[in-house]
Formats: sequence, C-alpha cells, structure tokens
Amino acid sequence: MIKRLRYLLLYLLLIPNITQAQTDIGLDNLEGINLGKEQDPVIVASAIINALLLLLGIISVIILLLGGFKWMTSAGNAEKVTEAKNLIKNGIIGLIIILSAYTITRFVIENMVMVTEGTGPTGNGNG
Repeated sequence: MIKRLRYLLLYLLLIPNITQAQTDIGLDNLEGINLGKEQDPVIVASAIINALLLLLGIISVIILLLGGFKWMTSAGNAEKVTEAKNLIKNGIIGLIIILSAYTITRFVIENMVMVTEGTGPTGNGNG
C-alpha cells in the first residue's frame, strides 16, 4: 500500500514537468523587456527606485498584517496588545514614509526628464 502511494505521489509530481516539456519558453518571449538595448540612466534609476519602494511597501503591509494578527490572538494580554499596537503604528508610519518618498522621487525624476529633453520649464527647447 505504501509503495503504491509512493508511486502515485511520484507520478503526480512528474506530470506538470512532462506537460511543460512541450512549451516554448525560449528567448523570443523576452522581447518586451528591452534587454541589450541602451536606455537612459534616469529611466533605469527610476525603475530601480520603484522596485525598492515596492519591496518596502510590501514589507510595511506585512508588518501591518502581523500587528493585526498579534492583536487578534493576544487573548486580552495587555503586553501583546501594546506590542501589536506598536507594530500597527510603525507599519502605518512606514507606509506614509514610503508613499511620500515615492511621490518625491516621481516628481524629481519627471522634472529631470523634462529638463534634459528640453521640454520642461527651464529647458530652452533646443535639446
């Protein structure tokens, strides 16, 4: 019986690999991400900053969820409730800081792109 279950488990684990063997996942599917093409450093820096802020935002939301979970499972323990409140407060402060950082960097980068292209308020239009 255990031997049959082992074979069944092995069979079920290998089926997705067998069915995916026929799909074409070559480099043709990567055309949309512009690998190997020269890009403006401002755009690259903007993408890196956005990715980092997204990661920090996810961490902040996880801290908020952890604080809520601790509060719900505190069972009336005052120490656990204050710890949960501190986690929630810190998560909200983190979200505010991250959103303001995103807003500031977006404003600065958009104005930097407009000025370097010559379309901004201080650009002379000559490029």
